[in-house]
Amino acid sequence: MARTNPLQFIQQVRAEVSKVVWPTRREVLLTTVMVFIMATLTAVFFALVDLLIRSGLQGVLGLFG
Repeated sequence: MARTNPLQFIQQVRAEVSKVVWPTRREVLLTTVMVFIMATLTAVFFALVDLLIRSGLQGVLGLFG
């Protein structure tokens, strides 16, 4: 593998970083809000599923207990 000197490496890194399209503040905010909303919905969904499974098992085990 070809070796580059540290100066060339830093120049190449700066050139690549300048090509990056950084998100706007609004995009970051909207994405963050969407992540929190989806996490909340997922937590509620699994809490309801857990509640249903627990009550179902208690009903079944209560019949035989």
